[in-house]
Order: sequence, then structure tokens, then C-alpha cells
Amino acid sequence: MERLGVGIIGFRHLHSLDYLPHFDAIDRTEVRAVAEADPAYLKRVCGQTGIDGYENYNTLLAREDIGLVVILLPHAECPDAVVQAASAAKHVIVEKPMADTSEGIRRMIAAAEEAGVTLSSPYCWRAHPASRKIKKLVDRGILGQIVALEGRCAAGSPLRYMENGISPWLNRRAIAGGGPMHNLGTHWIDLFRWFLADEVLQATGMVSHLQHRLDIEDNSFGIVKFRNGATATLDISYSVPKAYPAGRDLFIGLRGSLGMVSWSPAWGGTADEVFVVSDHPDFEEGPQKTLRIASDAAVGYGGVSGRVYLSETVDAILDGRPPGISGKDGLRAVEVVEAIYASAETGRVVTVEDCGA
Repeated sequence: MERLGVGIIGFRHLHSLDYLPHFDAIDRTEVRAVAEADPAYLKRVCGQTGIDGYENYNTLLAREDIGLVVILLPHAECPDAVVQAASAAKHVIVEKPMADTSEGIRRMIAAAEEAGVTLSSPYCWRAHPASRKIKKLVDRGILGQIVALEGRCAAGSPLRYMENGISPWLNRRAIAGGGPMHNLGTHWIDLFRWFLADEVLQATGMVSHLQHRLDIEDNSFGIVKFRNGATATLDISYSVPKAYPAGRDLFIGLRGSLGMVSWSPAWGGTADEVFVVSDHPDFEEGPQKTLRIASDAAVGYGGVSGRVYLSETVDAILDGRPPGISGKDGLRAVEVVEAIYASAETGRVVTVEDCGA
């Protein structure tokens, strides 16, 4: 069986080590090297894993036995690293949101296209079993025309990024690109684009620094309008207390002309309930049904969703096919975030194209 050699670049990120168990579980991959500029942290990682390590990621990129690199650097550093990786003929997965700005992602896309390599980002909520069930309901027309969507993602305090000593850069807008809307809201933006197979046309936004008074916002709100007329609301924050179960308050809702879906994802769990109501005559489980959707347990970033995303992306690379999630998908999500931020600063509705789409 052909195996794809993997290199991981950057370990000052919460998810870096969480990729290792996924690649260990995928038969077609082998992590062969890691790179981290901090020598003390690199020594610790290599000691824990037994994997070859380099302080300079260009040394990793020079290895001929590595065909795929996963980049988890501070967001502002990702574009240069992707350009270097593409120049070395490596396929690339960049941890979302890929960069601090949409312009950085455009540089990545151009470099990957010129080199003829794959560029993808782990928007792994698309791979969640509940998401895929909802997508099927939408595509079958069970909900009718989707007219409204709602997404909430409230995570823990941003102070955790400083307390853990791994990723304090996430609280600096000049490096991270933004706060929770940029770091987390892109997940729901991408998921909604996928559900609808449509793009966002306009955005309105408001942000607040009231809770932690940091350089990044701690609460962010967006209302976005899709080209087909559907409207989505986004409530994205670093606001839940430490005692909140599993540290996440998550919700996804869709309303259509014939039905609706409500889902509170079981963050860190393997049992989800999706409540569906539909007047569609072909909804054989209806008119109302709570769908109980089980997920396999999987250690690693995003659980089974992360593993499925990586497995499908690796298969696409080895089979010479485009990945399910492209660099352009990552670009579209960040463009929407930039429009939300621009609206928050100006107090006006912002057309996404005005931000450089």
C-alpha cells in the first residue's frame, strides 16, 4: 500500500499534537518529521513522539520522503510557509482559518496552483455524521427552500491561550487576524456555505471587548445574507465560564419553507440529537423526529470528524483528485469574517466583494 509521508510544522498551537493519533490511525500515512522554531519545545515534542525534528522547517521541506505537510503556525506566518512548501512540491493542509488575512490565503492558492499541489484546510464539521445527515435533508428538499440559519459557538476565555503558554499569539489581532469570529466563526460560515451550496453576498457585524478588554474581541455577532436570499445569524465568542460542560456552547439551526432543524452538537461526545420537523410528504420519519446520531470515538483533533476529514483528504491526494475542502473554501470563509469586521468598524452593511473577494 502506498503511504504518504507527513511533516507537521508548528507546535505553538493547541491542535498540533492532536493530529498525530489521526495520522497513526490512517493506514496510508506516516508522520516522518516535525518542525518547531523553539528548541526547548521541539526537544519536548520529539522526546514525546520519537519523531525526527527540525528547528528550520525548510530542512523538513527538503526531505524527499515527505509529500504532505500540515502547517499550524501563527496565522500571520502561514502564507510564507505555504509558499515555501508549494515550492518544494509538497501538498499542504493549513489549520483554519489559514491566515490572518484573505490576501494571505490568495497567496497560498496562487502558489499551490502554480506548483500543482493540493491545498486544503480542516473545516472538519462537514465530516460530522450529523452535519452530513442535515446536508442530505437539505439536498433532498425535506426542509424546502432554506430561508434562515443560526449558528452559535461560545468557547472559553481567551486568557487560556496565555495561561497554557502554547499560543498567546491568538490574542494579538496583528498575528491572529481577529478573535473568535476569525478563529471559530469560520467553522460555521464554511458549514453554512456547504449546506446551501451558496456564497455570502453581504454582512453586518458588531463586536465587543467588554468582557476581557483585549486586543481581539471576546464577543462577536454577524448577520449575513446569501446570494439566494437566505439569512444567517452568527453568535461567536470566547465567553463561557470554566464550569461550562465540555467548555463549549454550540448550536446549529436551519429553517426552510417546509421544515426546520435544531442541533446542539455534543462537543467532545459521540451521541448527537438532531430535531427535525418537516411538512414534506417524503419525510418518512416525520412530521417530527429526533434523530439520534452516533459517532465513533476517535482520539485527536475534532474526534471522528477530524479523522474522516484527514482520511478523505489523503485519499484525494494519493488518488490525484481535488480535496473536498479547498483553499478557496478557506478564502471564502475569511472574506466573510473580514466583511463582518468591516461592518462592525463602519456601522454599515458591507458587500463581501468590497473586502476583496
